[in-house]
Amino acid sequence: MGMAEGVLAGRIALVTGASRGIGAEIARRFAAEGATVVATARTAEPGGAPLEGSLADTVAAVAAAGGRAHAVAADLSRAADRVALVERVTAEHGPVDVLVNNAAVTWFTPIADFPAKRAALMLEVQVTAPMHLAQLVLPAMRERGSGAILNISSRAAIHPQLPPTARAARGGTVYGMCKAALERFTTGLAAEVYSDGIAVNALSPNRVVPTPGTVFHHLTTDDDPDAEPPAVMAEAALALCRPAADGSPPLTGRVTYSQDLLAELGIAAPAAG
Repeated sequence: MGMAEGVLAGRIALVTGASRGIGAEIARRFAAEGATVVATARTAEPGGAPLEGSLADTVAAVAAAGGRAHAVAADLSRAADRVALVERVTAEHGPVDVLVNNAAVTWFTPIADFPAKRAALMLEVQVTAPMHLAQLVLPAMRERGSGAILNISSRAAIHPQLPPTARAARGGTVYGMCKAALERFTTGLAAEVYSDGIAVNALSPNRVVPTPGTVFHHLTTDDDPDAEPPAVMAEAALALCRPAADGSPPLTGRVTYSQDLLAELGIAAPAAG
C-alpha cells in the first residue's frame, strides 16, 4: 500500500515537539500513512540546541521515505506563537485534522528546591499549551465532524506509593503533576466533544523510551535492554488517531499505555531498530 492509500491520506497532522524523540518518530509514522505532517518545535536546524535533533532532521527523514512534512519553528510557551502556528498551518495546508501534543520542557528537582519560574514554564508548555492548541483547532474539527487530539503523557502521572522508592523521591513531582493535569484535561475534553465525532486521548509508554531528553536526564540509556523503542509509541499513536475503518465511533477518552493498547487491538509492536 502506498502513502496515497494510507490510513491518514489527505489529513493534516500537527505534531509538537517533533524535532527529536517520540515526536519525531510520530511525525515519520504519520507521514508514512499518507498524512501531510507539520512538525513544530523550537529547534529548527541541527546544532540549535544542546540536545541532538531538529525540525530539519525530521523533515529530511520524512522526505527520504517519500512522505510529506513541513517545519514550523515555534516556542509553545508563548500564546502568540501558538496562535501564529495554527494560523500558518491552516493558511498553507488546510485545517488541522490531527493534533499531537508532545512538546515538553522538564526539570527534575525536589519540590523544596524547585524554582517557581521553571515550574510555571513546565505547566505552560505541558498543560496550558495543549489546551490552547486544542481550542484553536476545535472549531474546524467540529465543522467537519471529525478529528483527533492526542496528548502524550507519562507513567509519572500515576501517584507514587508510600513508603517511596528512591526513584519516586528523585524530583519528578512537578513533571508528574503536569502529566496528571494533562490526563484529566484529556478525559474532560473527550466528554465535551464526544458528540462532535472528535477523539481525544492520552498515551504514555509502558517503559521509558530512549530519547535525547530521557538519556540526558539519566532515565535510561541508548542501549538499555529494558527500554521501549520509540516506534512502539508511534504505532500506538497511529492507532488512536486513525479513523475507524468501518465507520464506528473512534477510540476516545482513553488514558492508556502504548504496549497495552497495541495488545488490546491485536497490533504487533514494532521491534527495536
